[in-house]
Amino acid sequence: MTEAIAFSAAGILFLAGLFGTILPVLPDPALIWAGMLVYGLIAGFENLGPGFMAIQALLVLCLFGLDYLFSALGTRYFGGSKAALAGASVGLLAGIFFFPIGLVIGPFLGAALAELMVRRKTAQAIRSGFGASIGFWVALPVKLGIEVIMITWFILRVWHMP
Repeated sequence: MTEAIAFSAAGILFLAGLFGTILPVLPDPALIWAGMLVYGLIAGFENLGPGFMAIQALLVLCLFGLDYLFSALGTRYFGGSKAALAGASVGLLAGIFFFPIGLVIGPFLGAALAELMVRRKTAQAIRSGFGASIGFWVALPVKLGIEVIMITWFILRVWHMP
């Protein structure tokens, strides 16, 4: 019974984490790791162990870095400034309130407006916005893939598979 409660709690956090990958208001990989931690605290860490938890934590840190890296690369590749990168992040958060179209145009508008605020030309602002959007959308399937691998590995460990 305890294991079922632990697995259910972990599952809820896993779903919230996966949902957070698409809606970046939630700390997606951190919620997935938290699900594993909650499972361990309730059911015990016998099947997980410190090495497993440490590798999962390292993957969480890598995923946070991946978010920034892809956005930065996309923005920089298209000639955007640091202001464009910050604007893309703000635009992405604001875009959540206009789901789903806001997730598509939020990073673009945020980066473009930030570029215009630092007195760049309109054409450059549009390129920066495009780059920021590309970075977000390229990172999304990569992040989802890694998160699914994390969850699958957890399930295999809990079910006593190597």
